[in-house]
Amino acid sequence: MAVNITKPVQGGKIRAISSKSEAHRLLICAALADRETFVACPDRSEDIDATVNCLQSIGAAARYDHDGFFIAPIRQDTEKTTRYVLDCGESGSTLRFLLPVCAALGLEVDFNMSGRLPQRPLSALYDEMVSHGCKLSGQGSSPLTCEGLLEGGPYDLPGNISSQYVSGLLFALPLLQADSTVRVSGVLESRPYVDMTLDTLSVFGIEIFEEEINTFKVSGGQVFRSPGKVQAGGDWSNAAFWLAAGAIGKSGITCTNLDFKSRQGDRLIVELLMRFGARVTCDNNSVTVSPGTLFGIEINAEDTPDLVPVLAAVASVAEGKTVITGAGRLRIKESDRLRTVTSSLAALGADITETEDGLIINGRKRLTGGETDSFGDHRIAMAAAVVSSACDGTVTIRRPEAVRKSYPGFFEDFSSELGGEWEEC
Repeated sequence: MAVNITKPVQGGKIRAISSKSEAHRLLICAALADRETFVACPDRSEDIDATVNCLQSIGAAARYDHDGFFIAPIRQDTEKTTRYVLDCGESGSTLRFLLPVCAALGLEVDFNMSGRLPQRPLSALYDEMVSHGCKLSGQGSSPLTCEGLLEGGPYDLPGNISSQYVSGLLFALPLLQADSTVRVSGVLESRPYVDMTLDTLSVFGIEIFEEEINTFKVSGGQVFRSPGKVQAGGDWSNAAFWLAAGAIGKSGITCTNLDFKSRQGDRLIVELLMRFGARVTCDNNSVTVSPGTLFGIEINAEDTPDLVPVLAAVASVAEGKTVITGAGRLRIKESDRLRTVTSSLAALGADITETEDGLIINGRKRLTGGETDSFGDHRIAMAAAVVSSACDGTVTIRRPEAVRKSYPGFFEDFSSELGGEWEEC
């Protein structure tokens, strides 16, 4: 499948969809809680559905209406001798969060995975779980089997691979009777995602103390207590694509349903677009970005790796050089994003080079357009669609269906809300 973008977005107003990152966390806590919780999350995606389906597989009940999910907790009498099958799809969050949770519940589980997920790293979390009472099958294949009961105690993780390892343990360890400590060595990259986890746990009555920086004390025997209703806020990661389109297009774009107090690290898109030279105004829960004279900047992406594809799209038409560093972990995402961003944008006329941990982009006034590929990666597909606003010719994107992972309605919103035009080809 491919789409041919014949007209880029024309500007306008659009509501940011529900945050996938917040939804994962709220859904898991709701399934571990003492009573039913309504998780307000009107927007669904393949990743969100993967988490919901996995929670149902281990005994939670989920019912969706147009505003969100009613989640009844995992039954206390869930049979420990049954082998459960969980289909994570391509969702790294689903796997890395639920693997330690299932082990803390003492369940025997087969985790099925799709796409690149079996090859994405798990070793640091894997090793710690094995040393704390779990038996796991070999890495790199699907299914990944998990048996045994997770034990409390000290856990040590590196900070430069995935913050999801830390979050997964923080969900699981309060369920154990023994106390535990999670120590993170080095720089904890994507720290805002751990803060989001801590905030979500706090909403459900779980107390975790950071004794010193990146050392988390977790008391055992805690109870997840439902607040009754919780809300997944707007998704800054996906809103970033529309805001970037406002920066490089001909007319401004306003995104609503955005919380400026959110723990989502990708809210930094506002500051970064201002640094590029775009005109940015903020009002209550909305951001408006309009075109300006754009100049290249230097970006450290350690805490905001998901922004790199769309930042590269903006940089491709920003005068001068943009240097992005601290993005080495992008090589282990749904695609090797440093390589696929480079290939995708270069096919459309960008001057872009990958480095070991980032990108160097020499901006041009306009790009040529042409045919490019998503490489099966949702953020690459959306970045290519956004950069069509700066292309002289049409843009054709192969495998655009990758957007279903996080934003199934992306191309519909591209046309119906913001005036773009595209056709399947």
